[in-house]
Amino acid sequence: MKNIVLIGFMGVGKGSVAREMVKRSRLVSLDTDDIIESMENRKIKNIFAEESEEYFRELERKVARWLQKKVEGTLISTGGGFFKVPNLKKIGTVVLLNAPFEVIYNRILEHPDSGKKLRKRPLFQDIERARALYEERLPLYLKVADIVIDVSDKELVTIAREILKKVKK
Repeated sequence: MKNIVLIGFMGVGKGSVAREMVKRSRLVSLDTDDIIESMENRKIKNIFAEESEEYFRELERKVARWLQKKVEGTLISTGGGFFKVPNLKKIGTVVLLNAPFEVIYNRILEHPDSGKKLRKRPLFQDIERARALYEERLPLYLKVADIVIDVSDKELVTIAREILKKVKK
C-alpha cells in the first residue's frame, strides 16, 4: 500500500486527522515535524529561532528523502511547508486538508490551549503575515494535491472516513 501524505496550512488539523485515521484503520502514523524535532533534539520554534527557516526546510528535504526510500503503507502528517519538497509525489498519495484561513485561525483561538497552539507555530506570530502566506500557498497546495478534502465544519471522524474512502478508490 502507498503512503498517505497529509498536507495543508499550519493549524488546519493534520495531526488531529491523522490520529483519528489511525483509530479507524490499520495505518501507522508519522509526523514530519516530530521526526525533525527528534533528529535535532529541539523544538521547531527553536530551530527557526536558532538557525533559520532555510535550515529547517533542508531538514524537511532530508526527511522527505528518507520517507521516499524507507517508509511504505504509512500515514504521514506534515508541517505546513513540507509540500514544497521536490519528491512529495514519490512519497505517496498527497491529501490536502483545506479550510478558509478564518476557519483555521478561529479553530486555533477556540482551542482550550490556544496560547500554546499559537506559540508552537513560528509563522503564525504575525496574523497578517500568516494570512498572506496562506493565500500564497493555497494555489500551490492545490497544484500538488491528489485529493482535496474541505475540513470546514466537519467532525474528525467524517474527515477520516472521507479520506480513507477516497484513497481506496
